Amino acid sequence: MPSDEPTDAATARRPRLTPPIADMRRAVRAVLAPAGRVAPPEATRIETTASGLDTPASPTTRPTGPLALVALSGGADSLALAAATAFEAPRAGWRAGAVIVDHGLQAGSADVAARAARQARELGLDPVVVRRVDVSGEGGPEASARTARYAALDAVAEETGAAIVLLGHTLDDQAETVLLGLARGSGTASLSGMPARAGRYARPILSIRRATTRQACLDAGLEPWDDPHNSDPSYARVRVRERVLPALETELGPGVAEALVRTAEQLREDEAAFTEQIDEFIEEICEPAEAGIAMSVGVLAANPAALRQRIIRHVVASEFGVSLTRAQTLEVARLVTDWHGQGPIDLPGGIRATRAGRHVVLSTTGSTAVLPHDH
Repeated sequence: MPSDEPTDAATARRPRLTPPIADMRRAVRAVLAPAGRVAPPEATRIETTASGLDTPASPTTRPTGPLALVALSGGADSLALAAATAFEAPRAGWRAGAVIVDHGLQAGSADVAARAARQARELGLDPVVVRRVDVSGEGGPEASARTARYAALDAVAEETGAAIVLLGHTLDDQAETVLLGLARGSGTASLSGMPARAGRYARPILSIRRATTRQACLDAGLEPWDDPHNSDPSYARVRVRERVLPALETELGPGVAEALVRTAEQLREDEAAFTEQIDEFIEEICEPAEAGIAMSVGVLAANPAALRQRIIRHVVASEFGVSLTRAQTLEVARLVTDWHGQGPIDLPGGIRATRAGRHVVLSTTGSTAVLPHDH
């Protein structure tokens, strides 16, 4: 009589494929195996036991392709993402690793990081890097933690040569981001939410609900860590998560989060179209000035307000690395549409906007700008 031992061992290694696990794997597969890419044959063999459990294709299969790093906190979202990546990456010809950022903001944070690293190694991820960061507190706890986190992720990606870093932001995170942007009056750039891909960063599960990631962990026998900060009402995002969105669902019916995400997608498309337009004729708008850049009043005035204001924001951001608020943008725009001799406008980052004949000149304060010659 055949022994049941191999099946039991496989059961311990590989969870039964459930809808939440399948959803996570499909999302990762879409990022790691884009259309037109053919994975190596040895990386795509999957054997299925009689019980329907997935088993490794071969104990000797070790992909030598590009490296994908999962940004792993140990929470349900990133842990489910790590499990899906560990399964899908070898089959698409990728190597898969993890980076754990210890912000040091809570007692026992080093233990939480070590636990997440252990889970990553048990999933088969390699390399697994834990990086401790110092959070300055500048700009508020959330902003400073985010700055420190991305600096660490960038550094580890450079050190390991990672081609991509996978982030565990979900549909719920996206909906919260859009609501927060709406409350702050941040404009379409903020309301368009988080991009699915930006540089080396990818967010495979932006279309997946948070409840699905938690269920995927439960189905896989993984125990996620629950960050106490995620239930601390002193954070605006937590209040949106626990009070605002549930209230909207109660009053307006289900589907509010999905509707917010659809709105973000449409706004992102609009923003991309405007940006493409601006890039196409930016040389007609601008010319160099000694300490900055000069924008043609005539071209700005000839365009609709929406495009004019985007041009101003785009030029300031690309030339000086500063993001203007709507109020600041409108003040600069008045140098075009409502100029009656008013003086220079001081902007963040030591930037000054000045009307000079047929140009609006953006320059750094404290310098003597040589304005373009008006013919």
